[in-house]
Amino acid sequence: MNLDTDLWVQFLKDNWLIVVAAIVAIFVIMKLVKTVIKWILIAAIIIGIVTYGGYSIDDIEKIGSKVTSEAKDQAIKAMAGEASKATYVNNKDGSYSITTTNLELNGIPNSGEVTVKLKGVSLGTWKMEGAVRDFVVKARASATK
Repeated sequence: MNLDTDLWVQFLKDNWLIVVAAIVAIFVIMKLVKTVIKWILIAAIIIGIVTYGGYSIDDIEKIGSKVTSEAKDQAIKAMAGEASKATYVNNKDGSYSITTTNLELNGIPNSGEVTVKLKGVSLGTWKMEGAVRDFVVKARASATK
C-alpha cells in the first residue's frame, strides 16, 4: 500500500464526514464493548474507510497522474498559441509574471523554474525547458516591442 500523504489529505478533505463518523464509532465501540469483538469491529471500520469507494490508493494515484498529465498538455498547447498575446511584467521584487487569457506563469530570472497556473488552477513548479522556455522568451520579446 502506498502511503502518499497528499493522497490521504485529499481523501480526508473529500470524505471528512465519513471519517469523523468512523472515529466516533470507534470510540463508542471501545467504551461499550469489552471483548475481542471490539478489536474486530474497529479493524473492520478502519479497513472499510481505507477501501471506501472501491478504489485503492494506487487507483487514486493513477487517476491523479492522468489528470495532471492532461492539464500539462493543455497548458503546453495554450503556451504555443498564446505566446504572442502574453503580457510580461517585471515585478518590484525581481520576479516576473506572464499572463494570458488561460495561463499565468511566475518566476525569478535565472532560477530555472516557473510556477504555472492554467485557468487559475495551479499546476505546480515546472522546469524552464522546452515549450516553457520558448513561451517565456516569446512573451518577453513581445513585451519589449
